[in-house]
Amino acid sequence: MRQIWITRTGPPEVLQIKEAPDPEPKAGELRIRVEASGINFADIMGRIGVYPDLPPIPVVPGYEVSGRVDAAGIGAGQDWIGRDVIALTRFGGYSDVVCVPQNQVFERPASLSVLQGAAFPVNYLTAWQLIVAMGGLKVNETVLIHSVGGGVGIAATQIAKHIGARVIGTASAAKHAELAAFGVDHLIDYRAEDFEARTREITNGRGVELILDAVGGESFKKGYRILAPTGRLGMFGASSLAQGKERSLSAMLSMLATMPWFQFNPLSLMNANKGVFGVNLGHMWSEIERMRSWGDAMLELAAQGVLKPKVARTFRFDEAAQAHHFIQDRRNVGKVLLVP
Repeated sequence: MRQIWITRTGPPEVLQIKEAPDPEPKAGELRIRVEASGINFADIMGRIGVYPDLPPIPVVPGYEVSGRVDAAGIGAGQDWIGRDVIALTRFGGYSDVVCVPQNQVFERPASLSVLQGAAFPVNYLTAWQLIVAMGGLKVNETVLIHSVGGGVGIAATQIAKHIGARVIGTASAAKHAELAAFGVDHLIDYRAEDFEARTREITNGRGVELILDAVGGESFKKGYRILAPTGRLGMFGASSLAQGKERSLSAMLSMLATMPWFQFNPLSLMNANKGVFGVNLGHMWSEIERMRSWGDAMLELAAQGVLKPKVARTFRFDEAAQAHHFIQDRRNVGKVLLVP
């Protein structure tokens, strides 16, 4: 098999392809011949050296794959062999062969292509946890989605519109026309406009019921201020830590210095009638059956055509460094994939 390794912390060029024998599935596992692997921002933060969950380097990153089952371990269902599937991987997804516990594997519906399948697990599960499981978004409420052109942003937009909510999104101006076609009701150019002021203007000063924020730092602080009464701030990342292609002490200190460490205290939350919560899908492995129920619900919506991942671009395994550059240069609208 071929795998992409983070060989050391640093720029995208530290990613290297290595070969190894094909793995054999252990008890309860299915082996998948991978046709596409998803790239997530956690992979990039791990490569830079600011993602604490990453196993010791050198390591193969990757949380999701799409492909076909070709072997089953003892205790796993032999009837899975030959099925087209999507799967969650606990690292190791940048591989052309993976072995995964059966309960982390979903049959891919015919409505999703193999590429769309690889774009589905992490982004849509994260968006569902933010919007439905914890955010409690309701019809006619308004959600502000940061980086709405990313994989989570597009997934969240589709889920929110299905619920009947209004969507405000932040993205660079070049992406606005395409994102408006996805159903984003109001778009804010975060490079030229202050999202706090524009959100107040769009909502006539009331604010929003839900915010999805993976930026961190000052963005959390400003977002909290524009929550309407009963509003919820969902935090699911800190991309401001990765301002460059390598680890930056100044970026880390700046983000930490601007975090609202004392703003989210119990008394202020009670008096403001606001809520703050966090989401880290990588810490939900003990809740795999709950995640399966979310995945099953969303795959049913995908089969109905309600949810449809947007693939921004695919890169070959030997183009992994270019793929990371592409994402960090903020060029993608939708999901970026690696294809063996």
